[in-house]
Amino acid sequence: MRVEAFDYFLPPSLIAQYPPSHRGASRLMVLRRNEEAIEHRVFDDIINILTPGDLIVLNDTRVLPVRLIGKKESGGKVELLLIPSENGKKEEYETLVKDSKKVRPGSHIQFTDEFSAIIKEVKDGRAKVTFLGTCNTMEMIKKIGHIPLPPYIKRKDEPLDQERYQTVYAKKDGSIAAPTAGLHFTLPLLQNLKKRGIQITHLTLHIGIGTFSPVKVNNVEDHHMEAEWVEISEETVKDVQEAKKRGGRVIAVGTTTTRALESFANGEGGLRPGMGMTSLFIYPPFRFRVIDGLITNFHLPKSTLLMLVSAFVGREFLMKAYQEAIEKKYRFYSYGDAMLIL
Repeated sequence: MRVEAFDYFLPPSLIAQYPPSHRGASRLMVLRRNEEAIEHRVFDDIINILTPGDLIVLNDTRVLPVRLIGKKESGGKVELLLIPSENGKKEEYETLVKDSKKVRPGSHIQFTDEFSAIIKEVKDGRAKVTFLGTCNTMEMIKKIGHIPLPPYIKRKDEPLDQERYQTVYAKKDGSIAAPTAGLHFTLPLLQNLKKRGIQITHLTLHIGIGTFSPVKVNNVEDHHMEAEWVEISEETVKDVQEAKKRGGRVIAVGTTTTRALESFANGEGGLRPGMGMTSLFIYPPFRFRVIDGLITNFHLPKSTLLMLVSAFVGREFLMKAYQEAIEKKYRFYSYGDAMLIL
């Protein structure tokens, strides 16, 4: 399948540069696959759309402030984006370099008087670095780092992003991007969903390069996802099994949650516990074995995220829905509006 099949034109004015005035104030487009019907709601309506017995699965990863700005010995500015990795060496980290021509092996980057890094290797826009200093590396990164907002947000990170580019249920450090479908949930909404009999469970997928790397090939099948870390507990497996048994729907919040669940599918419609790396790339046609519904945002043209959603809802119906969203001026991407697919 050609990558161009997943292209569309989006007016730049519809790319959300800031979150809504308060969390949960987003619009919600509801897609019903069987009827190919489209509804326009607000996000809080989800409590009346889902039914008692359904199970919502959340990705509890926490975004780290891994955008680091330092200076070379010559005084030139260098910007690094740290790539957290569960299986990486603690003394050596892989980073993306905004302008890799500015650095070479042996370059010394100073972030503060007591914290610096040495570039060990540079290749294809990436650099391996070793951090220097007597302080704890990750604690210092949390102290001096910036929230890594996506490049289509054309502004510097601000104090509000510390809270709003993080889900209210974020728990485990490890991501370089937020699981943005979860940004719409508030703690009161989650509590009210539980009161209505809608179950909630969690897993972890630490979002890395794989989720948002651009597709640079002509044919979808030729793209390879970079691996990302997943953890699924026995408790989550039990929650999924019980939901299936009682006839409830498993609703994945986000494409990352979807990839985690489908990566650990047991082949019998259920789920297995475990932890490890996944490089699962979901695109049409794909047989989903765990999820029955999906909450997601509106995604970039020709992205792996758009391909995953197309596999779940059908490409033609999804592209029709996107055109309707554009006509009705929905807000797109990370800080934008949401979609519920059933």
